[in-house]
Amino acid sequence: MNNSDPAIKVVNLVKKFGDFVANKNLTFEVQKGEIFGFLGANGAGKTTAMQILCGISLPTSGKVTIAGLDLNKHREEIKLKIGYMSQRFSLYDDLTVKENFRFFGGIYRMSKSQIKTATEMLLDRLDMMDKMNDIVGSLPMGWKQKLAFTIANMHEPEIVFLDEPTGGVDPLTRRRFWELIYEAAEKGVTVFVTTHYMDEAEYCNRVCIMNDGAIVALDAPAKLKEQYGAANMDEVFLKIVNRQKK
Repeated sequence: MNNSDPAIKVVNLVKKFGDFVANKNLTFEVQKGEIFGFLGANGAGKTTAMQILCGISLPTSGKVTIAGLDLNKHREEIKLKIGYMSQRFSLYDDLTVKENFRFFGGIYRMSKSQIKTATEMLLDRLDMMDKMNDIVGSLPMGWKQKLAFTIANMHEPEIVFLDEPTGGVDPLTRRRFWELIYEAAEKGVTVFVTTHYMDEAEYCNRVCIMNDGAIVALDAPAKLKEQYGAANMDEVFLKIVNRQKK
């Protein structure tokens, strides 16, 4: 992990919807090759912040730099340097596996030959070559997740954003999905992942805990457990939230 130049830099990020403040002066950095967890209960402001980082939405105020590019000036360039997997399954159920690769490869501005090569290489790696012409909607959820993650990385992005990627799946499938995340990080990809599963924080290099639109803790899981005298990240989260209520 190279700590000299952050993959993501956020300074005083504010996002308002009318009088409602969804993100309150967020400031943090994510290093290259880091698995960075964005944690919090539903409604904490995680997805709003991620949509801004991906260029889907613009901040009300503050400065955001992604892969060395200013978000306010280079949104389209940034989109080619990142991958994104939404919390709702992000592939097209009515298309085949191959057609999904072709569609998203086009979005990522890959050439036909690049798409063909990437499709064959990645499906072979997933041991899914025989599923190339299957309709995605017919596949088990675990396979769909692997495909969605793989396609989000098919253009070899510098950063991949995962929004609640393991929501609604069984623990074994979640664990296998995290194996894919580790593989990507080992290749130097920066992984920014939101989750409300506190046990998944243990898999991250560092975690940022959100509550009511604000950052209330940011550190390595081991350090947070030590700081709060907690046995696990569930306890850390509960202690932080309870302190916020007082």
